[in-house]
Amino acid sequence: MIGGIGMPELLIILFIALLIFGAKRLPEIGSGIGRAIRDFKRSLKEPPEIDVTPKEEKELETKESEEKGG
Repeated sequence: MIGGIGMPELLIILFIALLIFGAKRLPEIGSGIGRAIRDFKRSLKEPPEIDVTPKEEKELETKESEEKGG
C-alpha cells in the first residue's frame, strides 16, 4: 500500500492512463514525471542563489520595468 492507495486502485489508474495516452506515450510521460521530481528534489537541496547586483542597478531595473508596464 502506497500512501493509502492499494494495488486495485493503482491498476485502475494505470488502465485509465493507458486508455487516455496509449501504450506508446506512457514511457515518455513516466520519464518526464521522473525527471520533474528529480529536478524538484535537486532544487530543494541546492543552496539559494545570492543576488549580488548593486543596489543602484536594482533600482534602475525596477524603474525601467515600471515605465514599460504602463
